[in-house]
Amino acid sequence: MKRIGVFASMIFGLAGAAYATAALADDIMATKAVPAATTKAPATCSSLEDFVVTACPLTWNGITVYGTIDGGVSWRSHGAPFNGTSAPGVDYLIQKYSRGPRWDLAPNGLTQSNIGIKGKEPLAPGWDFIFDLQAGFDPYSLQLANGPHSVAQNAGVPLTSQNSGADSSRAGQFYNSVGYAGVSSPYGTLTVFRQNSLTLDAVFAYDPMGASYAFSPIGWQGITCGVGNTEDCRFSTSVKYRVNIGQFRVAALWQFGGYDLNNAATGSYQLQLGGDIANLAGGTLSLDAIGSYVQNAVSIGLAGSTLPAVLPQVLTATLSDNSSVMLVGKYSNGPLKLFAGYEFIRYAPPSNPFAPGTGFIDIGGDFVCAGCTAINNTNINNTAFSAGDKLFHVFWTGVKYAITDNLDVIGAYYHYTQPTFGAFVNCTNPSAFPNCHGTFDAVSFVVDWQFAKKFDTYAGLMFSQNNGGLANGFLNRSSIAPTVGLRFRF
Repeated sequence: MKRIGVFASMIFGLAGAAYATAALADDIMATKAVPAATTKAPATCSSLEDFVVTACPLTWNGITVYGTIDGGVSWRSHGAPFNGTSAPGVDYLIQKYSRGPRWDLAPNGLTQSNIGIKGKEPLAPGWDFIFDLQAGFDPYSLQLANGPHSVAQNAGVPLTSQNSGADSSRAGQFYNSVGYAGVSSPYGTLTVFRQNSLTLDAVFAYDPMGASYAFSPIGWQGITCGVGNTEDCRFSTSVKYRVNIGQFRVAALWQFGGYDLNNAATGSYQLQLGGDIANLAGGTLSLDAIGSYVQNAVSIGLAGSTLPAVLPQVLTATLSDNSSVMLVGKYSNGPLKLFAGYEFIRYAPPSNPFAPGTGFIDIGGDFVCAGCTAINNTNINNTAFSAGDKLFHVFWTGVKYAITDNLDVIGAYYHYTQPTFGAFVNCTNPSAFPNCHGTFDAVSFVVDWQFAKKFDTYAGLMFSQNNGGLANGFLNRSSIAPTVGLRFRF
């Protein structure tokens, strides 16, 4: 709350000097492209009325304050109570603790609510200094998004009494979205510090639902954007480089710090190659491939989920070396956009396991320790994949169609497959063991209407279902979650 207060003071101080706004940051779901004839940047706001009813930016001397507030209501056939600390807020997606039908406040359904400040200062012809600092928050609780803490709140709580906690790369930092600076030039863009992973950028660009919490599993969960673990969807100390060469593009990312610098891994490397094929059947085909490696990746969760479900669970940090290959594509032709993506993920034992009695500070600021559960109710699991690597396949596809300039309809399908892995178990009943073959499926549909320059309203639903090993420990295997909401972006 104090951090948001600091942000608010800074923002309203700038607002007193001049009204303005900006295009949204990378980690949002964009709904409307500006027509080619109006791509010229709008004039800054000259009054409060301009700020509310036009698309004018909140800019002063090259510095722009921007943000999003997204709120609504949701009903789930199998749900758990709202959590004001978690980034998504509620279990739009079926979770182990999802138990009965319920209505709840539905924050951040289409976009993570956020507040940010960014700038662009010319250095020389074609060269600019750039920066962006953004924090995601819950519009109802006004707390900064803190996934690890929302999981920790449920430690020691029976599965049947837990709320909608979910791990995340957002861990209560004032820079929990991004916090980077860099240089843009004719030779590409080089940025450092807190940034999205290349795989998270790809999910925002190639997920038909734009990584929406309420309508996209790969938005609600960070398996895909985090190379297997959601905490690695963003890196606090990293270098990212992007360059376009004609119709082709290249990008690379290197995480150069470890746990002590607020990262959820001790090292990460990503490389992206892609390009656009114009004038293909009257449209444009965009393709990208991303290879990733994340060393000693961290996933915070609750262990001890075997029935009876009334037993309390222990906060656990599972470590692994993860690698992935992501292939994504998008075809755009007028009002029609088609999307598809696939990621292959491998989980292997960590390169640097922790000995009993040792540990580290996670991105949420909590100490996790190997074999120390009797002391602080936390534990490190170094051996989750010691009996054999775990493989994971993620696939998605969907379509987005602009009925009018202000009205979109979007539909999507998502599928996960987990082959049997590790030590031999009797998978006659796959759901009895987490390392048995399992599948996950979800379908979603949403209608989004932009009724004013900075306002849109949306309505849709998502059905999700687990089977086999991916349903291990779940109170229920499926849920349907209709959601309606209103979003204000400035």
